[in-house]
Amino acid sequence: MTDASLGTSSTPSAVPPAPGPAPTPPVATAAPAVATPSHALPANQLFDQLARIEDKCSRIEDKYARSEALLSRVEDKVENASNRMNEAARQSDLAALRTEMRGLAERTRRLPSTGALVLTAVITAILTVVLLVAVQRLNLDRLLPQRAAIGTTVQ
Repeated sequence: MTDASLGTSSTPSAVPPAPGPAPTPPVATAAPAVATPSHALPANQLFDQLARIEDKCSRIEDKYARSEALLSRVEDKVENASNRMNEAARQSDLAALRTEMRGLAERTRRLPSTGALVLTAVITAILTVVLLVAVQRLNLDRLLPQRAAIGTTVQ
């Protein structure tokens, strides 16, 4: 990934990109008459290589810091969005609950009141007494089937 692909950031936590590696000055060394081993490098080259490695590490750290800042901003935005979605879901749940409660209130309003139930019970009791008295006065109780005597079997 290049520095340009990350984009610029206006947040103060963003670290400016590190300058490119400084060009190494040409090293003018005279060719020694004695051959040195191929794996031994002069101290100047080692220091230059170490400086380039440190510079590269610095740029990698800067990129990592910018990526970390970007990820933390994305995480904050996702958290805020999820909070808003939870709040919207909670509001829709409350609206559904209000609708359900309105429907329940409408059904209970249509039920008969306590007074109507007591009046119905009193009227039922009075009519039962009146009908029993009428049955006894008109001698209609003989129309009812007789009960079998206890202990006897009907054949």
